[in-house]
Amino acid sequence: MNRSLLAAAALSLAVLCPVLLAAPARADAPSCKTVRMSDPGWTDITSTNAIAGALLGGLGYEQDVKTLSVPIGYESMKNGNIDVFLGNWMPAQQKFIDALDKAKAADVLATNLKGAKFTLAVPSYVAEAGVKDFKDLAAHADKFGSAIYGIEPGAPANQNIQKMIDADDFGLKGWKVVESGEQAMLAQVKRATNGKDWIVFLAWAPHPMNANFDLTYLSGGDAYFGPNFGGADVRTLARTGWAGECPNAAKLFKQLTFDLPMENAMMGLILDDGKEPAAAAKTWLKAHPDVLGPWLEGVTTFDGKPGLPAVKASLGL
Repeated sequence: MNRSLLAAAALSLAVLCPVLLAAPARADAPSCKTVRMSDPGWTDITSTNAIAGALLGGLGYEQDVKTLSVPIGYESMKNGNIDVFLGNWMPAQQKFIDALDKAKAADVLATNLKGAKFTLAVPSYVAEAGVKDFKDLAAHADKFGSAIYGIEPGAPANQNIQKMIDADDFGLKGWKVVESGEQAMLAQVKRATNGKDWIVFLAWAPHPMNANFDLTYLSGGDAYFGPNFGGADVRTLARTGWAGECPNAAKLFKQLTFDLPMENAMMGLILDDGKEPAAAAKTWLKAHPDVLGPWLEGVTTFDGKPGLPAVKASLGL
């Protein structure tokens, strides 16, 4: 009798195993069809969002990108209105992460970029004239107009600079932060360098500015931007619960990682060649199809079909 039962069980497993092995990963909820993402207006995040959008589109998802300042973007994630953010620069954004952790509002899916940096810089002709460290700025206040050029209002980096000024660190009491968007700041840098005028501004890598301008990153800002010239990792965040609702899309974002040359190239296509982000992403992906395998391993389309061939077909590969 026992042998009969075992034989029946074995037969059942033999029949069921192919079905179990062929079963796709747990499907995403219908609400996962649209992935809501934020962009602070930084070209690096515009670039990585565009790459993600090309992949999501090929998989049958829709991407909804909202342009939001860093504080508003995190507040939107806390309120459940943003699903994924590819631009959590650490440690510069630590205070925002602390607030999200306190509210249990976000999960870290991946570190999507290593080796980034983010601190103040000057044109190299200014460095050659003696400004190589934060402590060198105050002595040349007149030449700088007592101004430091930052990015969009509310950005953590601007707040760090203002904190430094308010504390009178480096003798910068009375200086001002000029807040503007990334492109407006870089336009000011271009005007200054064309005339060999003095300017100090926020700079970071990856970014084509490192190739377009001969610039020097300032030492001495570790207390505000971290060591190694604001050395940073960039992380992918998701609102709490999203990865559980959308395991397939979350798997893509957990595997979606970048490097400095890739992001520099993408930003160059947008800023220097004038391509729209979506077109830039398609151009770059078609030139580097080898990245697709690792990014899409085990990822399916929204309706459960193999993801890699679907994305390749959408890109014309």
